[in-house]
Amino acid sequence: MSAASLDLYPIGNCQVSALIDRQARLVWGCVPRFDGDPVFSSLLNGHDPAAEDAGGLWAIDLEDCVKVEQEYIRNTPVLVSTLTDHHGNAVELIDFCPRFKRLGRTYRPVSFARIVRPVHGSPRVRVRLRPTRNWGDPNVRRTSGSNHIRYMLDGLQLRLSTNAPVGLVNEERAFRVERPLHFFLGPDESFSGDISTSVEEMLNYTVYHWQDWARGLATPLEWQDVVIRSAITLKLCQYEETGAIVAALTTSIPEHEGSQRNWDYRYCWIRDAYYTVQALNRVGALDVLESYLGYLRNIVDEAEGGFIQPLYGLLGETILPETEASRLAGYRGMGPVRVGNQAHEQVQHDAYGQIVLSNVQAFFDHRLFRIAGEEDFESLERIGERAWEVYDKPDAGLWELRTRQSVHTYSAAMCWAACDRLANAAERLKLPDRQKFWRERADTMRDTIEKSAWREKGNHMSATFSGDDLDASLLQLLELKFVSPDDERFRGTLEATERGLRRGSHMLRYATEDDFGLPETAFNVCTFWLIEALHFTGRNADARELFEEMLSRRTAAGLLSEDIDPVSGELWGNYPQTYSLVGMINCAVLLSKPWSAIR
Repeated sequence: MSAASLDLYPIGNCQVSALIDRQARLVWGCVPRFDGDPVFSSLLNGHDPAAEDAGGLWAIDLEDCVKVEQEYIRNTPVLVSTLTDHHGNAVELIDFCPRFKRLGRTYRPVSFARIVRPVHGSPRVRVRLRPTRNWGDPNVRRTSGSNHIRYMLDGLQLRLSTNAPVGLVNEERAFRVERPLHFFLGPDESFSGDISTSVEEMLNYTVYHWQDWARGLATPLEWQDVVIRSAITLKLCQYEETGAIVAALTTSIPEHEGSQRNWDYRYCWIRDAYYTVQALNRVGALDVLESYLGYLRNIVDEAEGGFIQPLYGLLGETILPETEASRLAGYRGMGPVRVGNQAHEQVQHDAYGQIVLSNVQAFFDHRLFRIAGEEDFESLERIGERAWEVYDKPDAGLWELRTRQSVHTYSAAMCWAACDRLANAAERLKLPDRQKFWRERADTMRDTIEKSAWREKGNHMSATFSGDDLDASLLQLLELKFVSPDDERFRGTLEATERGLRRGSHMLRYATEDDFGLPETAFNVCTFWLIEALHFTGRNADARELFEEMLSRRTAAGLLSEDIDPVSGELWGNYPQTYSLVGMINCAVLLSKPWSAIR
C-alpha cells in the first residue's frame, strides 16, 4: 500500500475524532474538540507505536499477532478490526465515537468507545492506554477505582470505564479474553448503568444513526461506496456545535519529505468549507449546509466593514496564533509540529466569493428549514461591497503564499462570482434595482479580469494579472461559470495548464518557486479539477481513466490526504483532507452513468 503511515481509519462523532492505524491503535485524537490538545499524539511523536516506550496512543495488542483485517461497518464510521495470532487465536475490536439521538438531542460526547470480542481460541491481549497532555507530555497523573481509571490532563480529566480487569489494564499486563470487554473513555463522570449493556446499545444506536443518514444521500449509480465513504468523512469534519467545517483532522503532516510545509488544518477555512458543502449538496446532505450557514451568518454579523478572514476557529475565533509544539518530533520525525495557523492574518480575497456562493442556495432551496430573505441579502451585500473594492487588488492567493502578493485571477473571479450571485439572489427576491446594481458591477469586473488575465501569446489565462503564470486554480473558472466549456480561451488555458503542470496522472498546483522552494508533490484536488475539465470539454474517456487511477491511490479506508508523490504514489499532507474527498464526490457524480441505465 503506497499510503505508508497515512493508511489510517478515522472514527468520530462531529465533536471529537480519532485516527486508527493498521494495527488497530488509536494514534491521533484531540480533546475536547478537533483543534484541542492531542490525547493521542503518537502520529506526530516520531516514534514507532509498536515500541515498548511509545506514548500518545491507545493500543489493544494481541500477543504474537500476525494478521490484522479491518473494515468499516457498512455506511458508518464504526471500524471493526480482526486480529489473529500465529496459533489462530483471534479477537475482534470495534471502535467508534458514540453518536445518536437521545432526549431530543444528538448525543455526541467527548468519548471513545472500544469493544473487544473473542472470536476464536484463547487470545491474550495487553492494553496500552497512554494519553499525553500539553502537546506530547507523557507525564499524565492517574488514579484508579474498582472499574475505572482516571487520567488528569491539562484542564480536563478523562475516565476509562471498563469491565476488563482494571489492575491488569493499569499495569499493562497481558490477559486472556474469554468474554466481550467494553471500554468507554470519556468525561470524568461515573458510568451509569451496566457498562457492557450501555456500550453495546451505544454501538447499535450509532450504527443505525449513520446508516440512516447515509440512506438519505442521493448517490450516483457508479462508485457509490466512494461517495458514501467520502460523504461520511466530510460529515466527520464538521464541528456540529457551531457548524464549522475543518479542512482536515490533523496538523503538521508535511506536503513532502523534509519540506517544512507543515500546517495546522484543524480550523475552518471559508474556501475549504465552501467546497465541502458544495459537494455534499450534490448528494443531498443538506444538514451540513444548514449548520454551516448558521456558522457563516455569525461570521458575517461580526465582520467589521465586511472584512472576511481566510479562516476562523471552530467557535468563530479570529486569532489563531501559530506556535510550535517542541515536545513532538513530527510525522516520521519531520517537524515542526505547528499549532494554530498564521494564515488568519493573511489577505485572501477569494473568501468573499465563497461566503456568497455558500449562502446563495438558501434563497432558492425550499427544502431548507430557514429560507433566506431580504435581511440576509442585505448582510451579504456588505460582503459584495468588499468584493467589489478588492477584486483587482493584490492578495496571498488561495495557496496562501507567505512572502509575496499579486492580483490573483482565481481571487478576482471569486469576487466576481460574489457580485454575480448577489444579482441572482436579488432577482429571486424581486429587487430589480439591486439586481441591476450587482449585475452592472459583475459585468465591469468580468471585463477587467478578461483583459488583465488573458495572455494572447500563450493563448491562456494567467494566474496573476501581472505575470504569465500557470496555476491549476484557473480550471475553476469553468466551475464558477466565468467561462463555458466551448470557450476557446478556456480550452487554451486547459491545454497550457495540462502541459505545464501535469505530471503523469497528477496535477501540481503550480510549478514555480514559492516560500519553500519548488513543490515536489501534486495536490490531489487539482487532479480532480482536471478530471472535471476533461469531461466538460468532451474527453470523457480520459476523465474516467484518470478518475479510476486516483481512486486506486486511496488508503484502505477509502480516503485521500492532501498531496501525493507523482512518482512513488505515496500520500503526504494532512489527512483526511476535505478537498480530496470533495474531488472524489464531484467527479463520481459527474462521470457516473445515470440510474436509468439499469432499467
